[in-house]
This record gives sequence, C-alpha cells and structure tokens, in this order.
Amino acid sequence: MLIHSLNLRNFRNHTEKALEWAPQFNILTGPNGVGKTNILDAIHLLCMSRSFVTTSDRVLPNQGENWFELGGTFESAARSKFSLKTFYSVNEGKTFFVNDSPLDRLTDLIGRVPVVVMCPEDRKLTAEGPLERRSFLDGLISQLSREYLQNLLLYRRIRRQRSTLLLQDALRGEMLRSALEPWNVQMADVGGKIIATRALVLEHFAGYLEQHFKALTQLSLRPNFTYKTFMPVQAGQSPSEISAQMLLALDAAFEKEQERRQSLIGPHRDELVFYLDQIELRKYGSQGQQRLFTIALKLAQAFYYQDQSEDRPILLMDDVFGNLDSEKIRTLVRILEEQGGQIFITHASGSALRSAADFSMKNSVWYEVSGPEVKNITQSTS
Repeated sequence: MLIHSLNLRNFRNHTEKALEWAPQFNILTGPNGVGKTNILDAIHLLCMSRSFVTTSDRVLPNQGENWFELGGTFESAARSKFSLKTFYSVNEGKTFFVNDSPLDRLTDLIGRVPVVVMCPEDRKLTAEGPLERRSFLDGLISQLSREYLQNLLLYRRIRRQRSTLLLQDALRGEMLRSALEPWNVQMADVGGKIIATRALVLEHFAGYLEQHFKALTQLSLRPNFTYKTFMPVQAGQSPSEISAQMLLALDAAFEKEQERRQSLIGPHRDELVFYLDQIELRKYGSQGQQRLFTIALKLAQAFYYQDQSEDRPILLMDDVFGNLDSEKIRTLVRILEEQGGQIFITHASGSALRSAADFSMKNSVWYEVSGPEVKNITQSTS
C-alpha cells in the first residue's frame, strides 16, 4: 500500500499543505512542537477514521477554526489508484469519501489502508493495564477481518444493554436473572467468536514477535505472551464450544455481577501478559527491554499484515529513533528495508539520523518542518 499525496486544510497547525511522498522512506525533521506528528496523525486519521494522538476531534481544527479537511491518493497491490477524503466540522462531525463517494459507515474504512503506528504512547502496552493490550489486539485483528470488527461492535452493544439491566434498582434477584437471560445468550454467542479469533491469531502472531525481537536486539531472551480469558482456550477451539462455556460462566457469576453491577465474564476482561523468557515484562522488565519489546511488537504487526493481506501496510514511526543508539537505528533500518513498505519517520535532528543510517535517496523524500512551513530538502541530503 502506498500513499502518493496528502492535502491538509486547517488541520492542527497546518493551514494548507500539499505533500508528495516517496515509495519507501519519508522523513520529517525539525524541532519538537513544529507539527511533524500532526502530519503523521493526518495520514492515520484519513486511513483509520481517528487520531492516534487525541480522542477528541474538536481539538484537531486549526486554532480559531471549527473544521478541517484531509485528502490523499493511494495505490495498493490489489487495486488501482484511489482517493480518500474526509471533512470534519464541529457541528456535523466527520464524513469520509472514497473516490468522492461518501461512506455510509466509518467502519467501512477500517482495513482499506492497513496502518501500523509506532509512537511514544506504545510504552503503555508494557507499562499499564490490560485495556491497552486488548486495544492493541483488537486493532491488530480488525484491520484484517471485517467479521471480527463487526462482532466486536455487536458485543459492545450487547454488553451496554446488559449493563443497563444490572444498574436498575427495580431489577433484583430472579427478575434480574430472567431479564439477563436473552442477553447472556447473545453475549456468549458473539463473545465465543471473538475469543476463538483472538486465540487463533495470537498463535500465528507469536512467531513473528519472536523473530523480530531477535533480529532487532540480538538478545538470547525469548519474547512470548499468555492470552488469559475466562477459561483455558486453545487455538482452533470452536466458537460454539467457547460460547457454551461462557453461558455457563455467566450463570455462575450471577450473584457477583448483581452485587457489583457490571459484566464480569467475557472478552472485555481478557488479558494479554507479555514475558521475556519467564519474566513478566510489565512487572520486572527494564525500560530498555520494554521499549525494544514494543518496537518488535509493531514490527511483527507490519510483517504479519504483509503475509496475511499480501499488501504492505503503511508504517508511521513518530519519534521512535530518538532513544535508540546508532547500532539499533542501523539494525532497525535494515529490517524496514527488508519489509519494503512505505515508512514515515519523524526525528528532531536530520543530521543525527543521516549519520546513524544510510537511507536510499531514490526511494526517499526528506521534509524539514518548521511550523507553518514544510520544505522539501531531499536534494540537500544526498
């Protein structure tokens, strides 16, 4: 997958920009706070319907404005060139267009342009609670499987309805049990499909993580993970079997759920525990080990997408190189060259980046970002 061009109007600190991109390395340099990340975020929003920097669209328009517009031209291995565009206004929200035709649902955008993001926020994957890792897992699968994404959205709707019942004071005891029964059946049916898919994908994904952690670090430590749900699950286990067990577990948890007024069984409570050898990374891993693990995790995601979809994802690398030594930068660049996809890199110092690794100029473009100005400096870097 390639993005050939990007147009921004009133997006963050960029009033109006038109940028052209190279097929492999696209490097944006400049001091912190001048808008490098905003350009990567614009690409992510255009492809994934949301920002990776903020959860609120209201902060995305340029200061003093209440709207923004983004557009881009793309090309994939499976289809000819196509365009994506989005328009946002504070009053009407976002509308997306594919080849100038509006999309009925934002979910129809997911997976059309596969994207992998590496950024400082990735530290949450190893340092914080299970929500971060569940979100990573759901994002990993949703870009490859429309069915999984639809099941995930359906499960969330069912759980919201079930939670409404659990919170009603008028429903207690057998009245509540009876009211929950049809929702339990639906929740178990969809939950079983989600858990079965997660287990199967993770079995395949484990090898990618191990391969790329070793390639990046040259360490003998073996990265691995444990998928924890309400019951022991094996890859390839049937969704119907998991659903049947989940229905029994929901019935057994009724008293606790009634007391706590929340759903305690299901994939919304799953955990993905990361390890190096037998050491739990979140509890005992050093900051350096956690950082290298998350980079390897995202590299594994990029290579996994490539093999599963037969198209390379766009890789957005925001401030990834800053805390790596020169040898790690060179190793990472070699891995990226092997992957062969289109890569966007932000870095504060262009000279430091050039001295650490050799970027092929015929497949690269360099931009110097200084707030309102984004200048193509490709020739001066050769």
